[in-house]
Amino acid sequence: MVHLLFWLLTLLYNMCPGHAWVASNFLMTGPKAYLTYARSVQEGAMTGIEECRHQFAWDRWNCPDSATQFRGLRRATRETSFVHAISAAGVMYTLTRNCSLGDLENCGCDVSKNGKIGGSGWLWGGCSDNVDFGERISKQYVDAQETGQDSRAAVNLHNNAAGRLAVKATMRRICRCHGMSESCSVQTCWTQLPDFREIGNYLKMKHSQAQKLDINKKRMRAGNSADNRGAIVDTFGSVAQTELIYLEDSPDYCRRNTSVGLYGTEGRECLQNGEGLTQWERRSCRRLCHECGLKVEERRTEVVRSCKCKFHWCCTVNCEDCSQVIVKHVCARREAADGQGFRRRYRGPK
Repeated sequence: MVHLLFWLLTLLYNMCPGHAWVASNFLMTGPKAYLTYARSVQEGAMTGIEECRHQFAWDRWNCPDSATQFRGLRRATRETSFVHAISAAGVMYTLTRNCSLGDLENCGCDVSKNGKIGGSGWLWGGCSDNVDFGERISKQYVDAQETGQDSRAAVNLHNNAAGRLAVKATMRRICRCHGMSESCSVQTCWTQLPDFREIGNYLKMKHSQAQKLDINKKRMRAGNSADNRGAIVDTFGSVAQTELIYLEDSPDYCRRNTSVGLYGTEGRECLQNGEGLTQWERRSCRRLCHECGLKVEERRTEVVRSCKCKFHWCCTVNCEDCSQVIVKHVCARREAADGQGFRRRYRGPK
């Protein structure tokens, strides 16, 4: 038993090396509860990354695998700010949801406001999702990855917090009516998590509005940790906690650069037509191909599927083979003749 506990403690410690809170929380909550939290954290991080890929599916930067790896997170770009925010939000969201579902130990609904007046004609009641719990555990796990005292670590921590605030900003208030003959003279209300897509949409908007910081490099170069922190605090003073921030300009996502995990837009699919497309999706070919110096190439693929299946008594199913042509549009390199008079129009990292 001692060897098992030591192994579990080592495993958890290695998840966030260099942090004494791992050991103390493990001993305080117990191995079963702590591992349960760890599973929710892992699930939440994956939820965040999947949402990142959805939000940027038709952008030049499409949240590739490299974005969540160490080399992709070394640079404090606008895109990295989104990765940190959506990951922290995903972890907080999943912990909060699993808490309300009763899947986690020492956790349940938030009833701290129940019985109090919330506003004109309504009272707090019911089972509010426990976002305070989700925020606290998310902060312990996610923020523990930042061990530095430099500006990049400070920016990452700020964006982590902005992601958690996004969860709170998109919470829904659900109410139930009370009164004679359903008169709704009084309502009981509680807060509920939204669909995670709403949080993704909210943070995508914050990404487009992200602010680049200009930190006093002279103070930073002094090498004194107190000066470093002072320069960071001075710069952060003018930035709202809900806003995403970054330090470095984004690279050219049109171009392939495998050394930093970028593969360019050549070969990427884009959308030219179809029902229900958003304006951003309809412009994807221009953004991914034309503005990156590439042409749009139509590719047709014939797919054979079973169709017109009929059940015969007893007991066989006979089907016909039906062919369907799938049409896709992809960004392709221009031939020399195609490029005459063409000027590449790169307009940033979109």
